[in-house]
Amino acid sequence: MKNPLLIVDGYNMIGAWPELVLLKNQDRLEDAREALLNRLSNYSKYEGLKIIVVFDAQLVPGVTQSYTKYQLDVIFTEEGETADSYIERVAGELNNRLTQVTVATSDLAEQWVIFSQGALRTSARELYKSIEKTEKEIHQHQTDLSFKDFRRNSPWTAEQLAELNKKLHDLSEGQS
Repeated sequence: MKNPLLIVDGYNMIGAWPELVLLKNQDRLEDAREALLNRLSNYSKYEGLKIIVVFDAQLVPGVTQSYTKYQLDVIFTEEGETADSYIERVAGELNNRLTQVTVATSDLAEQWVIFSQGALRTSARELYKSIEKTEKEIHQHQTDLSFKDFRRNSPWTAEQLAELNKKLHDLSEGQS
């Protein structure tokens, strides 16, 4: 089985996910990037998948850098390179017999280039829905864990319950 790799067009997601659009429209682009990375990190860890998030450096001049945050690879492209061209190049390089690359973007032109390289694509909306589903599973898993050894509050002590059980047993035998 191939190792899954998800490459995410960061600003494409920020422009499509409702809560991130809201932050962007309030001129809080850094907060939107941070929220995106946080959600992708949880998704990555729960689904066991490596994620590379790519941002255009054109929107943040002079930032050109790569780093790891929340166990995600975060790339700000060089000033002359768009996120689309970077993603297309890297998807072609990394998609091989051992790695199945999926690119998250709603850019149709980019999707066609990705398909031609044998990589898969998911739209911003599809990724958003997958992440929501995973977050619900995580929440349910947490709830299940918190109720694993749950015992409702009882006015009876353990000794009193044992004594009641004994009385019940004695009464049951008396009726036979």
